[in-house]
Amino acid sequence: MQDGWTRKAFEKLSGAEGDADDLTGGAQNAEAPNALRHVASLSMTKVADGLIDPKLMLSWLLTSLGAPAVFAGALVPIRESGALLPQMLLASWVQAMQRRKWAWVLGSAGQGIFAALIVLAALTLEGAAAGFAICAALGGLALCRAACSVSYKDILGKTVGKSRRGSITGLAGSVSSVGVVILALLLMSGLFESTGIVIAAIALGACLWGAAALLFSTLKEMKSDPSKAEGADFSILKQDANLRRFILVRGLLASTALAPPYFVVLAGGEEQSALGQLGALVLASALASFLSSYIWGRLSDQSSRKVLMLTGIVGACAMLGAVALSLLGLATQIWAMPLVLFILMIAYHGVRQGRSTYLVDMSPKDQRSAYAAVSNTVIGVLLLIAGFAGGGAALFGPNATLVLFALMAVGAAVVAFGLSEVDAVD
Repeated sequence: MQDGWTRKAFEKLSGAEGDADDLTGGAQNAEAPNALRHVASLSMTKVADGLIDPKLMLSWLLTSLGAPAVFAGALVPIRESGALLPQMLLASWVQAMQRRKWAWVLGSAGQGIFAALIVLAALTLEGAAAGFAICAALGGLALCRAACSVSYKDILGKTVGKSRRGSITGLAGSVSSVGVVILALLLMSGLFESTGIVIAAIALGACLWGAAALLFSTLKEMKSDPSKAEGADFSILKQDANLRRFILVRGLLASTALAPPYFVVLAGGEEQSALGQLGALVLASALASFLSSYIWGRLSDQSSRKVLMLTGIVGACAMLGAVALSLLGLATQIWAMPLVLFILMIAYHGVRQGRSTYLVDMSPKDQRSAYAAVSNTVIGVLLLIAGFAGGGAALFGPNATLVLFALMAVGAAVVAFGLSEVDAVD
């Protein structure tokens, strides 16, 4: 039986009542302590993500080390594509495991090791050599992140029941955002003019990934039967029309992730220091995550489909609001862009919660890794295309680009209307 305080904490945080019918008896008994392990482990890795953010920390570090600009420009594509594209290959490896938690443990530990290698490179190298070394280490970190991503939804589905998964992951997002808020305030304070402080922050991230791996290794996961896994390939897309629709929705909602830099441009960010711009962006994102992730998680447990619809509308309103403020000549007012950016980031964190919960709940029990891998691989290709197209879109100006992104978000809401409801417990 579960400890009384553990069960009470779990029920309070998730709103759970009784045992989860979609879990086996052993998994039901371990659900409450497992859920708390999920919250703690995810919180640590999410803080680590913020400490090593390629858009902010690593790009500034490379600049301070005298690396050519091409290396800083390669950071985000390396991180995003490297974390998504290998998942088709990794899914088969994960499905061959009886206990999939070890894939996540290895992935988290590996991220810690590669983060430590980034620290070592920053302490010993300069210029192009530092650029090559840090980009290579980031590539290894991204591969380990892919292992965590492709295995996590399977592990979550085996250890936490329907109607409480969104609450658990959402809580981790809100808890971790506190640490990222502190980071953002330090960035905006000017204290991060010292390279040593940046390196120390990345070293802390390495330690957090290691600690998360140790904690997650204690997760009580029931054995899976690898013989029931059908493997991960694109034939899943042909067989499951709802998965195709979900991937289309997710691809259209990528506009909420691509839009923030254009808000900075409208605010006149090019006239400010790079750290000031990005620090404000991190602060807006972290505050939005703190205030909304847990709420989005609870709403996703009720209907992640409706969350995807709502976030598309909210995101579109924020983007069109930014365009309206620009056309009215108010974009450079101190309150204008931070306000609409905050609203956009609330939508973005809702997208993250809704899409994660929906995918776990819609996937067959023995195919969660395959569904995650196929979905993420397709999205990885789309993000690469979007990254290459970003330079071309800039020719039309930020207002036109934001209108396009807003139309994508509205389109996502319309397409999401046709998704099946998958959150109710069978």
